[in-house]
Amino acid sequence: MTGKTAPPAKKPSPAVAKKKAAPAPKEGAAPKEGAASKEEAAPKEGAASKEEAAPKEEAAPAPAPAPATEEHTATEHPPEQPPAPTDKPAPTSTEAGAEATPVPAEGSPAPSAESPAPAPEPTLEKPKEEPPSCPLSLAVEEVSENSFTLTWKAPEQMGRAGLDGYVVEICKDGSSDWKAVNQEPFLSTRYTIPNLGSGDKIHVRVVAVSASGTSVPATLEQPVLIREILQLPKIRMPRHLRETYIRRVGDAVNIMVPFQGKPQPEVSWTKGGQPLDTSRINIRNTARDTIFYIRQAQRGDSGKYELTVQINGAEDKATLDIQVVEPPGPPQNLKLVDVWGFNVALEWTPPADNGNSEIKGYRVQKSDKKSGKWFTVLERCTRTSCTISDLIIGNTYSFRVFSENICGLSDSAAVASGVAYIEKTKTTYQPEKIPQRDMMEPPKFTQPLTDRTTTRGYSTHLFCSVRGFPQPKIIWLKNQMEIREDPKYIALIDQGVCSLEIRKPGPFDGGVYTCKAVNPLGEASVDCRLDVK
Repeated sequence: MTGKTAPPAKKPSPAVAKKKAAPAPKEGAAPKEGAASKEEAAPKEGAASKEEAAPKEEAAPAPAPAPATEEHTATEHPPEQPPAPTDKPAPTSTEAGAEATPVPAEGSPAPSAESPAPAPEPTLEKPKEEPPSCPLSLAVEEVSENSFTLTWKAPEQMGRAGLDGYVVEICKDGSSDWKAVNQEPFLSTRYTIPNLGSGDKIHVRVVAVSASGTSVPATLEQPVLIREILQLPKIRMPRHLRETYIRRVGDAVNIMVPFQGKPQPEVSWTKGGQPLDTSRINIRNTARDTIFYIRQAQRGDSGKYELTVQINGAEDKATLDIQVVEPPGPPQNLKLVDVWGFNVALEWTPPADNGNSEIKGYRVQKSDKKSGKWFTVLERCTRTSCTISDLIIGNTYSFRVFSENICGLSDSAAVASGVAYIEKTKTTYQPEKIPQRDMMEPPKFTQPLTDRTTTRGYSTHLFCSVRGFPQPKIIWLKNQMEIREDPKYIALIDQGVCSLEIRKPGPFDGGVYTCKAVNPLGEASVDCRLDVK
């Protein structure tokens, strides 16, 4: 201590004081804006705190005169700086209208408990199940004088809970009061709305119902006019009934013939212009078809039945041809006509009863006495006679014939009264007499000798062919001298072909060689020249 007093602090210039005091109104702006500013600042607290944390930490080691300057500035401009609350520091905002929680600097007191709490995390809600989609293809199927029938298709999406059913609602034209026709949902995609007034125009819609809610309604674009649509009667005879309908005796006949016409037509069946026998034939008619039923068909039920559909003088007719058949009877008058060699001829006549069907053929069988078994010889023979061949000599045969129609073979067969015994025929061999032919012929060469040239020391052959009967004798000559048993020469004859082999000829073996053929009728000869080089 020297006893000197410190000089008074210099009063900052107004410009400096004004420059340093400028941020003060920004810090004090939050209280002036009221509750609205605080609500807007709440979402931005986290971001503002992070942005402002670094500057405030740098501001911690600021020089000591700074508080004095702020204090002095606040003293000089009291109207612009509103008093800050003493229990919490003034908030600092980086954006207009945003308030963030300040981060305390080093050595500064912790923020008070009245600071705004962080926003709670949102909880995930389970997604609600979607209701089914709208029914598809809503259309009017039929309209009568007091009702109409709707049809539609199931919706594409039915939801997890599945479909409980459909509700049909109607509303008269010109009104907006929709009324449900059915009290409980139903699953059928077809519904008839009854008890309607003739001439009314009805709007209709259908909704799909499930546990998750109801769908958007499917609505007809135009109202439905309740009136009867007249339609001429028409029989729609099935294709398989346009031809003869064939059944076996004892089978059931159950035929359904659909028809159309409005109002509902009158249906009648007749046979030969007479009403049907209701004790044997049952007829049941509906609005769309008629059913013809016979429990056990008999041959007497065969014939042509006429169906008539009539509405107020307009009518349509169709004919149903029924044929009741059974297996035919056996052929008649089967007999053996002839037996010769290994063959048997049979004849018979058609059966007396063809089973109410055309005979398609006959089946012929044979049986030999030794085995006693029947074997089919001919199948579906179309004639009433036949010839059976290839029978075994010494066997005795029996024959039977079945008749056949569309039902199959007859229950029994016609058996020939007699049997066929294939006898052993005695035969003697008589050779064919062939006229003797004069085969005598003098010798004649068919292939002459040919001139040849050979090499010294290499064997060579001379060939010619001759014919004649008796077989001629062959003589070989060299230069008109007969060649006898000389080992140098080998002479052969085979099937009229004459050959002479000259083994390892030398220069002296060359010359003219002659082949002469001689028999009692004459002789012939041929010659050739051989050169040895």
